[in-house]
Amino acid sequence: MKTSEAFKIMVIDDSKTIRRSAELLLEQAGCQVITALDGFDALAKIVDERPDIIFIDVMMPRLDGYQTCALLKSNSAFSAIPVVMLSSRDGLFDKARGRSVGSDQFLTKPFSKQELLAAIRTHVPGFAA
Repeated sequence: MKTSEAFKIMVIDDSKTIRRSAELLLEQAGCQVITALDGFDALAKIVDERPDIIFIDVMMPRLDGYQTCALLKSNSAFSAIPVVMLSSRDGLFDKARGRSVGSDQFLTKPFSKQELLAAIRTHVPGFAA
């Protein structure tokens, strides 16, 4: 069983504020946090880091959250990594589109520390922070 420090959490968001706040919340819980600016930035880091779970913003330049999630879920090497979509829009269409590309959960911004940790507990076996 991993200690919470061994858990690698990736946060992909083009907002520095969102990346930084998620990073602080997750580091307080003892996680190792990897951040990325967008889907392109994230893909190389995912190959190197193999995160336990990925939080990804829906609306980003270059490669958005839906496209990035679809790429990950269609690749057998990464398809088992849980993906939680983050969006300031919580409409039915956005959630349905997230499910259609394989996301495991949808969180609406602004999110709380409890929501982030609950998502990790739900999708990452052995996480207890």
